[in-house]
Amino acid sequence: MNSRSLLRSPVSRRLLRPVADLIDQRIDRRVEREVRSAVREASAHRLSNELLLGSPGRGLSRVVADGPLKRLHAEVAALAGDRDAAVRNVATAYRLLVALESLGVGRVAGGTMNICGKLGTIPLLDPPNDEIMEIGTLYGMFSTGLLRMMERDGRSPSLTIVDPFAGVQLQPGTDPRPDPTGTPVDEHAVRTNLALAGQAGTAARIRRGYSEDPGTRAAVSDRAYGVIVIDGDHSAKGVRQDLQWAEEIAAPGAVVVLDDFGDPNWPGVKEALDEHLKDATRFTYLGKAAHSAFLRAS
Repeated sequence: MNSRSLLRSPVSRRLLRPVADLIDQRIDRRVEREVRSAVREASAHRLSNELLLGSPGRGLSRVVADGPLKRLHAEVAALAGDRDAAVRNVATAYRLLVALESLGVGRVAGGTMNICGKLGTIPLLDPPNDEIMEIGTLYGMFSTGLLRMMERDGRSPSLTIVDPFAGVQLQPGTDPRPDPTGTPVDEHAVRTNLALAGQAGTAARIRRGYSEDPGTRAAVSDRAYGVIVIDGDHSAKGVRQDLQWAEEIAAPGAVVVLDDFGDPNWPGVKEALDEHLKDATRFTYLGKAAHSAFLRAS
């Protein structure tokens, strides 16, 4: 009988079973130790990610899911005509968002994909000049990020902000309440955040007031803006008024961004744009990324 037949015989298998069982037990213990170690390590990483990106810090999560990220890449690529640039800019915008919210006060208003879509897309649309107008800023952190994104693209941005700075975020039809971060909505917080953008941030022009007020408009309508971000009053009437004002102050070729477009929580935004585009207008609808609409001025 050869050795292979011997190992396969019933007698041999009975004799060798204790040895095999012992080997199996040692393998099981080793695998169990490795699994427990991997679980501990994964738990530590999960805890670290939750502290950095989760909701406890600022009342909202910055954790990214694969599906929404792929959709955003496709939307930004469709707007910019360059998928590689879209993927790169969205990644840069995400890192910038996390960094700003880690260092600044308050937060950037909106969902993660919407913020990254705006920050990533605007430079890729090649605005005709570096004058930026933001209508409605909350803590100024989005504008801070936009300044840095423009500078990364070799631009020299100049920022103007219009906001009432009422201490809380104001929206018609909603009850004013403190921000989830606990930070008051005021000009001091905005200036603190803008300083993170260096010289361009500290030089920003801030006008306190409502965008529909004639005095407010007159004070900042002294130039043609290459980028206009409309993120103030989200009612259909308020958005329509801001779009009409943007018609007057947008430079030829300007990029106009309408925030929360298509967001079911703010139906007035889409309603206002749909109605505005029916009239004689300088604006052409380019498309959307997440919940932001992008327009080009003639």
